[in-house]
Amino acid sequence: MEITYEPFEPAHAERLAAFLSGDTWPFHGADVVGEAEARRWVAEGRYDGPDNRAFWITVAGERAGLIRLMDLCDPTPLFDLRIRAGYRGRGLGGAAVVWLTGYVFTGFPDVRRIEGTTRQDNAAMRRAFRRGGYVKEAHHRGAWPSSDGRLHDAVGYAVLRDDWISGTTTPADWDDEPGAGDR
Repeated sequence: MEITYEPFEPAHAERLAAFLSGDTWPFHGADVVGEAEARRWVAEGRYDGPDNRAFWITVAGERAGLIRLMDLCDPTPLFDLRIRAGYRGRGLGGAAVVWLTGYVFTGFPDVRRIEGTTRQDNAAMRRAFRRGGYVKEAHHRGAWPSSDGRLHDAVGYAVLRDDWISGTTTPADWDDEPGAGDR
């Protein structure tokens, strides 16, 4: 399967609106995005500009997904990843995380780490993070509301530039709470 990554351009606003409103996104803030809302996001510069970039994920010429990079002027940018329902479960997410990590660390020398967050129950995205060398660094209880009103736990992952360069992962120190055993 040949995967390519094509830069989003403001001229793609209508395609982006159709992409976002034409599928459901169960592990995002809203399962459904309206076309008008997507157009507003483009107009606000969320997908193109000095601090934000987006890339279409294409498979055999079809737009299968979208990567959105945010806070690129910061030493710790974030990203959002959306894979269309018909393409989920094929490894596109993991491949996209590997690609975007290389893109950011190669093109932005001041970036020290890259972060991403997902719902705890999004097993596919959690596998994609691990495939890209990301380490779980945060667990936020009841922090992610879903469209049905339920609260889900959110988990945060990051990769360090030094780990990416060396091909290793540095685990987070989860047992650093002073006096935790003294309860």
